[in-house]
Amino acid sequence: MIKASSKQIQRWLAVGLLVTTILLSGLIVIVPLINKGLELHEAKNNLVFRLRQYERILARKDAVLTNMNTLKEQYLARGLLNSQSTGALASAEIQEFIKKAIVEAGGQLSSTQALPITTKNEFSRITVSVRMTGNSEVLRTVLYKIETSIPLIIINQIDIRPMRGVRSRKTRQIEQSNELNINFQAVSLMRKQP
Repeated sequence: MIKASSKQIQRWLAVGLLVTTILLSGLIVIVPLINKGLELHEAKNNLVFRLRQYERILARKDAVLTNMNTLKEQYLARGLLNSQSTGALASAEIQEFIKKAIVEAGGQLSSTQALPITTKNEFSRITVSVRMTGNSEVLRTVLYKIETSIPLIIINQIDIRPMRGVRSRKTRQIEQSNELNINFQAVSLMRKQP
């Protein structure tokens, strides 16, 4: 009987070992498969979400293009870009506008010089170098007229220095002056000519 029960125990141990081996093998194979399946399911859900976002964006494409065209038309209607046919004409127009603004404000225009036109992307940049004299009130008036001009003119690289006073012949002392030497660049943009 001891032999029979020892054989039976060996059989149960063999069956137990077989079942354990099958379970371990199954876990080694099945658990990674289940994990991979869950990862793929999550990736699929993310892709579906992104696809729906892109579909919503594409559905609004026509409205966005219509708004962009409307904004472009409004921008062009405001006249912010210089509408002259050439850069030289645009430069002359800016110089004349600045000269008029300085004279009307009571200042003195020393010189204006058209700088080379630079082109970037679809715009040409017209730059005029200006030298003038006047007091702070004249400067304020000129800058305001330039700032509110149409087409748009931008002030760049402004340099303001007080003028040297004049020596009085009677007192031999230098009398202070409210006059300023002002140098700046006025920049306007126009569409690049084909």
